[in-house]
Amino acid sequence: MFDTFPEPLFLAVALFAVLITGISKSGLGGGLGQLSVPLMAVFISPVAAAAIMLPILCVIDIFNIWGYRRDFHKGNLIALLPGSLIGIAIGALTFRHVDDNMIRLILGGFSLIFSMTYFFQRNPISTDSRLGRWFGVFCGALAGYTSTIAHAGGGPVKMYLLPQRLDKKLFVGTQVFFFFVVNQVKIWPYLWLGQFSTDNLTTSLILMPMVPVGVWLGWKLVRVIDGETFYRICYALLFFAGVKLIWDGLSGMGVV
Repeated sequence: MFDTFPEPLFLAVALFAVLITGISKSGLGGGLGQLSVPLMAVFISPVAAAAIMLPILCVIDIFNIWGYRRDFHKGNLIALLPGSLIGIAIGALTFRHVDDNMIRLILGGFSLIFSMTYFFQRNPISTDSRLGRWFGVFCGALAGYTSTIAHAGGGPVKMYLLPQRLDKKLFVGTQVFFFFVVNQVKIWPYLWLGQFSTDNLTTSLILMPMVPVGVWLGWKLVRVIDGETFYRICYALLFFAGVKLIWDGLSGMGVV
């Protein structure tokens, strides 16, 4: 891939990817963060891009755990996290055999369907109900699996959280704590799969200075956007992420 130092054009694109990931995960619940791996994958393999991004995501999480230390919904975390561990395990065991394009199509379809719920008034599923708990396990497992494969776990978590219309900081903070746990657990399967080469880790280190810039901009963003606008943006990001996933899946299969 690289001989220690990345090429200038890739470096510029990767720095931009890290910036928007930091902004998104710190202020908009991670919607734009799903673009980081596809952007880098223009220049390098998606597998290498995912490995480069994981240490960066872990550092972003550490900043955000402090920034949102008082803003998280315990009930939602209890509902989502058990399933995520199952999803991570399945993702690790199938990582080398999975059809990435089919996963993108399925996840993209889910994202589009749930993004359209913005236009319909419906009551959220209670996290205290039996259905709510099972739906949380399902969304958590889907998030853990897709996050392990391509750091694309934001959509399933939004499917669960968005209808609840939580306070915007509570919404972001709950995702922050969820993905802090998920990303820490993912380190071990990535080690087992041999993802952390010298080139990958060196590239992660080179990109790391962009992390605090993106996180700071994300924190500022969430303070200035009013609640309804915030949710419109989140649903829109979920929609466009779905479109992007479907396009990438169809492109990878040679359909478009």
